[in-house]
Amino acid sequence: MTLELTDPTPVARAEEILTPEALAFVEALHERFADRRDELLGARRARREEAARTGRLDFLPETREVRESDWQVAPAPPALRDRRVEMTGPATPAKMAINALNSGAKVWLADMEDASCPAWANVVDAVANLRDAARGTLAFTAENGREYALRTDAPLAVVVMRPRGWHLDEAHVLLDGRRGVGALVDFGLHFFHLAQQLLENGQGPYYYLPKMESYLEARLWNDVFTFAQAELGIPYGTIRATMLIETIPAAFQMEELLYELRDHASGLNAGRWDYLFSIIKYFRDAGPDFVLVDRSDITMTAPFMRAYTELLVKTCHARGAFAMGGMAAVIPNRKDPEVNAAAFAKVRADKEREAGDGFDGSWVAHPDLVPVCREVFDAVLGDKPNQVDRRRDDVQVSAEELLDVSSAPGSNTLTGLRNNLYVALAYTAVWLSGNGAVAIHNLMEDAATAEISRAQVWQLIRNATVLSDTGEPVTRDLVARVIEEEAGRLHGEVGDAAFERYYRPAQRLISDLCLSDDFVDFLTLPAYEQVA
Repeated sequence: MTLELTDPTPVARAEEILTPEALAFVEALHERFADRRDELLGARRARREEAARTGRLDFLPETREVRESDWQVAPAPPALRDRRVEMTGPATPAKMAINALNSGAKVWLADMEDASCPAWANVVDAVANLRDAARGTLAFTAENGREYALRTDAPLAVVVMRPRGWHLDEAHVLLDGRRGVGALVDFGLHFFHLAQQLLENGQGPYYYLPKMESYLEARLWNDVFTFAQAELGIPYGTIRATMLIETIPAAFQMEELLYELRDHASGLNAGRWDYLFSIIKYFRDAGPDFVLVDRSDITMTAPFMRAYTELLVKTCHARGAFAMGGMAAVIPNRKDPEVNAAAFAKVRADKEREAGDGFDGSWVAHPDLVPVCREVFDAVLGDKPNQVDRRRDDVQVSAEELLDVSSAPGSNTLTGLRNNLYVALAYTAVWLSGNGAVAIHNLMEDAATAEISRAQVWQLIRNATVLSDTGEPVTRDLVARVIEEEAGRLHGEVGDAAFERYYRPAQRLISDLCLSDDFVDFLTLPAYEQVA
């Protein structure tokens, strides 16, 4: 197998990251694991077709012994025992990385996935920033002369990096002419350059693993970790991984996912928006019982979402793993006290529910929300670093409860349809410009928001869902008209130049995805072709 770079200098100092030694390591990962990745993606399609045909998923009979036997994940290293508040955000540009590290959060999810557009320059710059951070040298000077540096008056957040999911390729790394696996490129470059330095810092190479759909995909990650540690002389079990339960099949395999990675597992996280997107995707042909109500109506107190989160806490704590809460995407507005107060109240209520349910920590998307989340978990944890010892043996969750989408309160409205299309258009346009984390209507949005927004529109058309506020069914003609109107609204907000460069292509892409007879599995797949 021969590795080739189509662009060896995407950013300044790229030669420090794309070294012959690092690329040889990435090549070795592909030689051993790329074909298995391809096979597992094929298996996803077969499982989804079966679920769509039957309208069913269930706990796997072939893994019953895993669920019923006695085992625990490896004990957490000291640096990861207290995760009561985690800051999320991209690792590029450097300013964002510095702000996250300085935020006062216990952990920073350094995102190379949903909150990052995987333009090649972003991928390489993110690894460079994380390497500089590990060395304590990360700094940035803005055009206005303002300097950003790592704080020395308090601990920095512990970095947990999220690579791309298994489904995404890397167009700029070719192996015998075939595109590389984005997850292996991200992990390979990061692990090669940072693993030893992180160990010397008293931490380690820690990862968030996104969008897995089966325990076999977790087994693949475990084999990748085992090989990588042996190849670079890093002690076995040094890596720690937290898996996001953000697909509906993964909700039925939480125990199995932890078991496969038990020597490297740290916990599970409740990835809310991608979870809802996955429900639509998996059951898109299963009829009106799986039509989700307006996105704004779906709260974490909906019965099927309660079942999912409570099962997650129970599973994690039974196996000695951390249960991490979902994103508080609300962004405070420092210029509007009323908006600010409402934002803080929403976040506080959300985190109080999570802490009360037994979660060990949770996510926020803005540094101003770190104190709110910390205060809530402080009140529950006190001097304890976590509440893994709090078993939730009272929780019993059935397959029917996890799939009970139709009992969620709410309705489908023209307002909800408009909001979905506005957000999908606005986010996709900014993503095409190279930015994966976008503030829209006082919410920090990432690719998961755009995915559920466009998927829900497709689902409404598919089922000719009647809107409660207008009494009209959702048709292609209605959606095409609303897309045109929302694009016009954005045109007025951003001006001619930006609209033609980014928003017009986004409009074409979202129109294609929403109006097509076929469902495209990931918005980021066709979008990537426009930034690769």
